[in-house]
Amino acid sequence: MSNNGREYEEFVASLQKALFESEQWTELRNIQIEQNKKIKDNFGILREFDLYWEYELAGITYKTVIECKDYASKVSIEKIDALLGKIRDIPDLKPIFATKTGYQSGAKAKALNNKVELLIVREQNDTDWELDDGTPLIREVVINMHVVPAARIVSFSPNIDGNWVKENTEIDISSGNFQLNMRNDMTFIEDISKSEKYSLLQLEERLGRGTETDFGQRKLTLNFDDAFLHCADMKLKMRSAEVTYFMPKPIEQPIHIDFSKELVGVIEYLGKSSKTVIFKDRIVKDWGSKI
Repeated sequence: MSNNGREYEEFVASLQKALFESEQWTELRNIQIEQNKKIKDNFGILREFDLYWEYELAGITYKTVIECKDYASKVSIEKIDALLGKIRDIPDLKPIFATKTGYQSGAKAKALNNKVELLIVREQNDTDWELDDGTPLIREVVINMHVVPAARIVSFSPNIDGNWVKENTEIDISSGNFQLNMRNDMTFIEDISKSEKYSLLQLEERLGRGTETDFGQRKLTLNFDDAFLHCADMKLKMRSAEVTYFMPKPIEQPIHIDFSKELVGVIEYLGKSSKTVIFKDRIVKDWGSKI
């Protein structure tokens, strides 16, 4: 993040907006955050604040201002004094101070005594991925997925018993143009002699799986003593079948999940000694442990 104060204000506002949208109360989810808000004090003097929002709950209006300071060093007591001076003549304002680097001890004491909430709002760092005792939290997951696909039937050519067809069906196979439209999940082989019935899809599973060194196209002849082919509404006696199938090579697919790329920002609440982490798709309060 650059030292551009405007950019830091927008960063703080975006995290605060994410927090509001995660709340269950509709009033909070619909809060509008205003930047460089000018408010008149009791003497008619305009005071400008980096961020401002308000909402009404149970008939009471709550107003909050945040001063955002993108400093390279810790915030001094003078900056807290300046904020207190701006809000002194504006009633019912909740003051919050946000910075990236922290606060000097005098600034902390002055803020605490005057009910100014102190935040450290920043991008992530290595400390966010471990507990206080040094136990690491999961930041990355690396999976080497090894997929071994089943064989795929390219063609299935059954040798149908013509005499049985003539005697048991009204199908005319004399022209030699008889064809079957077969789907592998809806075409079944019923092997009476072996007391089993299976689809062409299940046959693909039976044909096995390829390896790194043994894969490719091959052929197989299936011979039957007493078997039938079930296709659509037809049942045909089958003597044998020529099967051409392809044995795929195993597929290796590495999967790398980097949770740190999903982490948008971190808010440390010094008054409550807690930390909230904002991811792109969720909010995690009290992340890791107390700070």
